Amino acid sequence: MALNMNGDCQRCATSLALDSEVYICSYECTFCPMCAGDFMMVCPNCGGELLRRPRRIATQAADQTAANVT
Repeated sequence: MALNMNGDCQRCATSLALDSEVYICSYECTFCPMCAGDFMMVCPNCGGELLRRPRRIATQAADQTAANVT
């Protein structure tokens, strides 16, 4: 199962590119660096640790989307 790459910060709604610095918890709650820092790297939803999300190159994302459609 692939990681769900949410495109917006759940707190401030900032748009998050696939290759930008983004933080997630194990439930894939998604936050920008500023909001993650405000939360002291602890997810406000589940209390889990916020870690840096792996980056995905745009061409890889397009390939993955195409593979899921077929």
